[in-house]
Amino acid sequence: MCELQNEIFGSGHRTVTIVAEDTIISLVFEFLWTLIRFHYEVVKGIIRWLFPTEKDITGEIVLITGAGHGMGREMALRFARLGAIVVSVDINPAGNEETYKMVKEEKGRIYKFECDVTDRAAVMALAQRVKKDVGEVSILVNNAGIMPCNPILQQTEKEIRLLNDLNINGNIWMIQAFLPSMIERNHGHIVAMSSMAGLMGLGNLVPYCGSKYAVRGLMDALAAELHEDPRDLSGIKFTTIFPYIVDTGLCKKPRIRFQKVMKIVDPGEAADIIIDSVRKELMEVTIPKDLHYMNRYVYRLIPYNAACVWQDFFNTGCDAHN
Repeated sequence: MCELQNEIFGSGHRTVTIVAEDTIISLVFEFLWTLIRFHYEVVKGIIRWLFPTEKDITGEIVLITGAGHGMGREMALRFARLGAIVVSVDINPAGNEETYKMVKEEKGRIYKFECDVTDRAAVMALAQRVKKDVGEVSILVNNAGIMPCNPILQQTEKEIRLLNDLNINGNIWMIQAFLPSMIERNHGHIVAMSSMAGLMGLGNLVPYCGSKYAVRGLMDALAAELHEDPRDLSGIKFTTIFPYIVDTGLCKKPRIRFQKVMKIVDPGEAADIIIDSVRKELMEVTIPKDLHYMNRYVYRLIPYNAACVWQDFFNTGCDAHN
């Protein structure tokens, strides 16, 4: 009886050893395959960076929130010039009407809708109206936002709640409304307006910085979630924009020491960069473009106090205003 038990135990032990060896061999092959895939994607990324291609957006339905002024209006004009069908969304009917007329004057195709993107029910109703009257949105540009500029202790509960509802929840509601059809067709592009204030902290903009960091995290997590989905959703692209200071009227008291180096960007110039980035399917871009590398490879690699020294030298930011 004892001999039989030892034989069974020994056989079981050999089985466990064989299984362990198989697992190690499988893991080694998986690791090697991962290295091959990794280097392939790196090389592909370098080639795309050196020899970028621009996708044709003729006939694509492009929905832009906050299209009644500033960068939203400039993007609407440029998308229409490229042959896209523009859906102009704004809470301000007068500004939205002006954008509509400007695109029509250039013989562009545009539809206009009024919507408060902080209201989830209104956003869902908007999605149904757009689908019925225009078609399936293939490029969603979440541009609407506000920027209260005061020290944190002087900002009111009302404006902070509105800021988060618009800058964060507005993005989420729009994604929930228009992403499902993109998933069904495995075709789409979501663009979000973060900010350089979503990459580094700035005085007088504490809640705003928090909201723009949130937009950055939202887009990163959304890309990861769709990547992990068992379905092939590689046809859905993401672009996050990080503008510095764009002359849209939000920043009323910009402070820039070296204006030739870090100039205030014209909304039209910003719109050109954004649309170029969408057509090249870039995941992140700063405005101006060189700030991306400065932030990623300089600002975040040095100690915080050392970064503050350079911030003091450049002395850029936004002074408080109502």
